[in-house]
Amino acid sequence: MEKFRKPTRTGVPGGIFARDYNDSLKNLVLSQDLEANLQQIKAILDKCSDVIYREFVFAQNEEIRLALIYIEGLADPGQISDQIIRALSLEVPMAVPGQEITKARALEFIKQRGLCIHQLKETYKLQDIIHAILSGDTVLLVDGHAVALVNGARGWEARPLSDSETEPTVRGPRESFAETLRVNTALIRRKIKSPNLKIEALRLGEVSDTDVALVYIEGIVNEKLVTEVKSRLEKINIDAILESGYIEELIEDNPWSLFPTVNHTGKPDRLAAMLLEGRVAILVDGTPVALTVPNLFVEYLQAPEDYYQRFLFASAVRLIRFASMIISLMLPSLYIAVLSFHHELLPTPLLLGMAARREVVPFPVFFEVLITEIAFEVLREAGNHLPRPIGQGISIGAALVLGVVAVQAGFIAASTVIVVVFAGIASLVFANSAGMAFRLLRFALMVLSGTLGLVGMISGAAFIAIHMCTLRSFGVPYLSPLAPIASTDLADVVSRAPWWAMLSRPRLMTGQNQQRQGRGLKPTSPEKTSKGRR
Repeated sequence: MEKFRKPTRTGVPGGIFARDYNDSLKNLVLSQDLEANLQQIKAILDKCSDVIYREFVFAQNEEIRLALIYIEGLADPGQISDQIIRALSLEVPMAVPGQEITKARALEFIKQRGLCIHQLKETYKLQDIIHAILSGDTVLLVDGHAVALVNGARGWEARPLSDSETEPTVRGPRESFAETLRVNTALIRRKIKSPNLKIEALRLGEVSDTDVALVYIEGIVNEKLVTEVKSRLEKINIDAILESGYIEELIEDNPWSLFPTVNHTGKPDRLAAMLLEGRVAILVDGTPVALTVPNLFVEYLQAPEDYYQRFLFASAVRLIRFASMIISLMLPSLYIAVLSFHHELLPTPLLLGMAARREVVPFPVFFEVLITEIAFEVLREAGNHLPRPIGQGISIGAALVLGVVAVQAGFIAASTVIVVVFAGIASLVFANSAGMAFRLLRFALMVLSGTLGLVGMISGAAFIAIHMCTLRSFGVPYLSPLAPIASTDLADVVSRAPWWAMLSRPRLMTGQNQQRQGRGLKPTSPEKTSKGRR
């Protein structure tokens, strides 16, 4: 058996580099000598004080030596003590009379009758053994066998499931994803109990070796989409994947665009709904946020709660979101353009009143709005990064105090504070990713309005619309189904049609199976039903 040697690089003696390390392990396998195998693993996991090596003898034959390797804190000590060590060293059932347990039969006997563990795998590759140990599994080595038994005894401390803080709902499921990958996949399985729900495992990151899951529904998803997602993930060559945001930046279509072409969610019910529409999800171990592709802009104006309440109320709320989007982007620019270039658009009494209150303000309208916007963004960012109880109090209190003092001191006009605060609140109505893009674009439109008036504002808005029309998310137009228009998909855009009217899935995303439900599901009153029968 080839011996493991630490890879070195000129100028850095003894340094272990991720790619050299993986290459050195790729072709290494176990031998039948337990002592040699332990030396190999100890050489690889050198200076790792949290790695536990527990050697003991087999109860049926004391000449058979066993070794258990695991990470303290990642493996469940209760399972290790009761279901592995105690089971093999004290409580192994008696063999068939007349058949002695020899070294040659030890591995098969332990696998079939000795271990009381729920998950068991075999491997002879050293690279898989190291990955299993570092992932929280326990590895059992048997003297005389070149095969290791990987026992699923993971049991680290984890955050319990809780309400989603980023996507709160009044009606509907409250649970959100956790940081453990298998917990998240189980939450999706609870929503979609179908054998067509496929969860493929990947490992990304040369150093972190992070577990990643690719989730989709076979028969509903477009197979070309699955192939494209796999292709982009396989091209990732990076040291570590610590959060799903790493993958988002490495697979998106337009990295220089402000608009995100990869969506994310922390709610299992929302992810299940996206999978049922033909999307592909990417789950990353260690983060409670899942990525979904392809991403459409209209998703940021939709919420899970829209589908849990009656369609009339949901449609009204969705119209408010669309109005808030326009207000967030255009209101400060419109205010600057009207007061700087187009006074005739305001009623005379309102114009005279605003002019009288602005006599003490020393700045032009553009600089006044710009300073107020920057102050508002600073306060909002400070509130986001402070502890929640403190951050909310400080941001609200500071905004009130600064706004009142600034108006009384004559630095800004009261109307400017109203416009900026209203636009800032409107940006909070729709999803945060799109809201960040609109917050930045708002400054660009303010510059255009301050220099060219309404012409500049309209030109900037047109440029944004044209740019959005050119975007694609994994081959799907970003503004679909608005541009290009897909009449069958318009039932769930500006308003939400009732469930009995949404017969098909989005046309540009699904594969062959586009039918969502059967026809004739519209409810009717009992009187009409009885008349129809007569």
